[in-house]
Amino acid sequence: MAPWLWNVLRDRTRLCPGPGGSRLGSAPCAGAGRCGDPGLGRTPAGPRSRAGGSGSPGSPAQPREVRRGCRGNGREAGVPGKGRTQTHRHAQTDTRTAPAAVAAGSRALPGWPRCGPWAGCGRPAATLRSLAGAASLQGAKMAKENSGFSTIPETPVSEAKPPLCSRPSKASARLRRDNEREKAEKKKRRQRYVEKGGKCNVQHGNVRETYRYLTDIFTTLVDLKWRFSLLVFTLAYAITWLFFGLIWWFIAYCRGDLDHLEDHTWTPCVNNLNGFVSAFLFSIETETTIGYGHRVITDKCPEGIILLLLQAILGSMVNAFMVGCMFVKISQPNKRAETLVFSSHAVVSLRDDHLCLMFRVGDLRSSHIVEASIRAKLIKSKQTQEGEFIPLNQTDINVGFETGDDRLFLVSPLIISHEINEHSPFWEVSREQLAKDEFEIVVILEGMVEATGMTCQARSSYLMDEVLWGHRFMSVLSLEDGFYEVDYNSFHQTFEVPTPSCSAKELAEATARMDAHLYWSIPSRLDEKVEEGTEKEAGDKERNGSLANSETVQINERGPLREGAGGGFL
Repeated sequence: MAPWLWNVLRDRTRLCPGPGGSRLGSAPCAGAGRCGDPGLGRTPAGPRSRAGGSGSPGSPAQPREVRRGCRGNGREAGVPGKGRTQTHRHAQTDTRTAPAAVAAGSRALPGWPRCGPWAGCGRPAATLRSLAGAASLQGAKMAKENSGFSTIPETPVSEAKPPLCSRPSKASARLRRDNEREKAEKKKRRQRYVEKGGKCNVQHGNVRETYRYLTDIFTTLVDLKWRFSLLVFTLAYAITWLFFGLIWWFIAYCRGDLDHLEDHTWTPCVNNLNGFVSAFLFSIETETTIGYGHRVITDKCPEGIILLLLQAILGSMVNAFMVGCMFVKISQPNKRAETLVFSSHAVVSLRDDHLCLMFRVGDLRSSHIVEASIRAKLIKSKQTQEGEFIPLNQTDINVGFETGDDRLFLVSPLIISHEINEHSPFWEVSREQLAKDEFEIVVILEGMVEATGMTCQARSSYLMDEVLWGHRFMSVLSLEDGFYEVDYNSFHQTFEVPTPSCSAKELAEATARMDAHLYWSIPSRLDEKVEEGTEKEAGDKERNGSLANSETVQINERGPLREGAGGGFL
């Protein structure tokens, strides 16, 4: 066995002998050389303990925790830094009960030796409180040192967890935080005017003139949902079949055909019509022009002939109406808009030194949209100068109407650009204001479907948090061997680019100031050069003039000029 392990086991099992030589459960040792502080001396004498322990003669009765808390063997218990003398359980008892016992004014601190420095011994209350605090710290330190040899958990009393019933669970706290976050997001999130898929979030309420829907019954039936359309389609045929079947049965009943079923000499209105079921089947055969040949109208029934004509005409009208409704509903180009895609975000960045608002559109089908055009609207509430509040005011966003850029040849994805100028509603909007403002940009793409020739419209929208400032779209077009390929994986992807965070108005003003400075600086430099050239010419003229004057003076001094033979002067 290792020497250090043997020493530890010896220290843990060696206790002060009590009465009868028992080590476990003996009373604390008295005296300065065992459990007390040598520097403090022995405890004052007093009456013997009622427990009959082997302590000092005057020590009072010690609690059970104290009696088994002191381990002698010549070690000094309770003195900081003097060795491991107490178990972890005793340390917990010390930190829990020592301050309370001192505050209560008891003579002995439970869990600590009577004979040590933690006894009362007539000390002042302040000294006892400081000693109690030191005792709790010493107990925690000793428990930490002995934690490797104790079977008690290492959790100190001060860090002990409260009962399960009084401690809120982590799941409930997390759920509460999630609910608060969700409420904050809902409060911050703005209601869309147009959904990303193109659905308009507008419902009409308190419409009293509902008869107007019946005046345009065809459009009403086409606008119905599919389940209601199928129900109306089925009921329209079933009701007409039942109605005319009932009339055929009534004619047979009035003529007495049902009373002469076995009379072969009787000529009925409709042969082999013997009840309502057969009349209903004959109505179906008549309206659908099936004509099995078993039931047939005779020429002795004029009222039946008239009814046959009415049912044929009315049946054709019902067929035309219902089949037309189903055809229009099936061929509606609404589903064609599902393959017209818009980018998930709009971006703001520089193009040709101008701030531009841009978004991307694309067509997933090989059959193109003919005469495609695009337009955009800004949905934002405003208040007029007179104080009138206009909710969801619509302002046009120019995407190239004047230059013809709004008419698209949508073969590959295109980036639609709106230049932010003095006519734009975003003229004074900066990056910071864009994050605080509340608006919605609705984009509308219209065109004719190449396969059917019907007009199709696709819609989408962008809220303020879906407009990315300082971003640009990734390229999706690449040149392959003999064709161009579109990569729709990068259709919605953007990347950051250097972009000024000021508004377009401030950017234009800064650019104008720079241009003005450059404009005035260049002429000033040219003027300086011209002035320098003028001064130089003037200096040259002065020098030339002085030289000419000096020559004239010299000539005059020589004498007058004489005219030569050639007409010159000599």
